[in-house]
Amino acid sequence: MIIPALTGFATGFSLILAIGAQNAFVLRQGLARAHVFWLCLLCATSDALLITAGVLGFGAIVTLYPMLPQIMAWGGAAFLIVYGAMRLQAAWQGKYDMQIAGQSAGLWPTLATGAAFTWLNPHVYLDTLGLVGAVSTQYLQTAPKAAFGAGAVIASFVFFFGLGYGARLLTPVMQSARAWRVLDVLIGLVMWALAIKLIS
Repeated sequence: MIIPALTGFATGFSLILAIGAQNAFVLRQGLARAHVFWLCLLCATSDALLITAGVLGFGAIVTLYPMLPQIMAWGGAAFLIVYGAMRLQAAWQGKYDMQIAGQSAGLWPTLATGAAFTWLNPHVYLDTLGLVGAVSTQYLQTAPKAAFGAGAVIASFVFFFGLGYGARLLTPVMQSARAWRVLDVLIGLVMWALAIKLIS
């Protein structure tokens, strides 16, 4: 069971390692030290649900509804464009007293934004339902397949909590409005680039 679990962990970790919209949002909240635990729990649990669905073979849903990826891509792109604009506007205004003090929006708005980054991202479905599900098919017996899925789920929890709480190591750098302005400009541009990539 160790080998399938390690394979699942490596597969899951490698798929979520790339900086995307969801990761950038978790990083930003981690730097602000605001609602980190609940946001990381939301992201990791969402991944766990999707990974489980992928391992159980529900990736076939996409083949049943071929328009679903395109619909998700347009919805996700619209959200990324709006959020990117919000970050660029925040950088323009330069009011970062709350962030420097370790505060941000309330818990529910933060979780709603995190959920949107997770569930409106078509690549999440490709990675979990598609790729993780496809790799899991090499295990024909239930126990190794379950170990593979568990490894991928653990990787998600390790990554998100590591990113959210590890961001605090950068706190000394983020004690100025200028540093937050640079971060928001970068995040805004990344969001727009990802939006263009989704619909191109």
